[in-house]
Amino acid sequence: MKKIISTLITSNSGWTPLALRLPVAIIFMGHGAQKLFGWFGGYGLEGTGQWMASIGLTPGYLMALMAGSSEFFGGLLLLLGLLVRPSAAVLAITMVIAIFSVHAGNGLFLANNGYEFGLALLAITVALALQGAGKLSLDNLIAQKLK
Repeated sequence: MKKIISTLITSNSGWTPLALRLPVAIIFMGHGAQKLFGWFGGYGLEGTGQWMASIGLTPGYLMALMAGSSEFFGGLLLLLGLLVRPSAAVLAITMVIAIFSVHAGNGLFLANNGYEFGLALLAITVALALQGAGKLSLDNLIAQKLK
C-alpha cells in the first residue's frame, strides 16, 4: 500500500506544475462554487441541476453535485498540491463531459460558447495527472516523508 501511495504522489517535476496548478485551481474552485453554492453569479445546485437535466444530463441535481464537487474540491486539492494526480484525472473527465455535452456543437471558439476553454483546461489537467504536483506541494512533502 505504501508503494502505491508513493507512486501516486511522487513527482520528479520541478516548478512547472505549480504554474499550472494555481490558476487552474482558482478557475475550477470558482466554477464549482457557482454550481454548489450559487456564488459568483452561479445558480447553485437546484438551478444548475435543472439546467443539466434540460440538456440531458440526468438526474440533474446529482450531475450538478458531482460536477460542482469535482470542480470545487478538485480545485482545492490542486491548490494545496495534495492528491494532484487523481484530482487532475477526475477534473479531466469532468472537462471531457463538459466539452462533449455542452460545447462541442458550438465549434471551437469561446465567443460562440465553443470548447476552446474546456480544451485548455483538459490539456492542463491531463498534464498534471501525468507529471504530478511538482516541488512545491503537499504531495512532494508526503513523498519525502515516505522515503
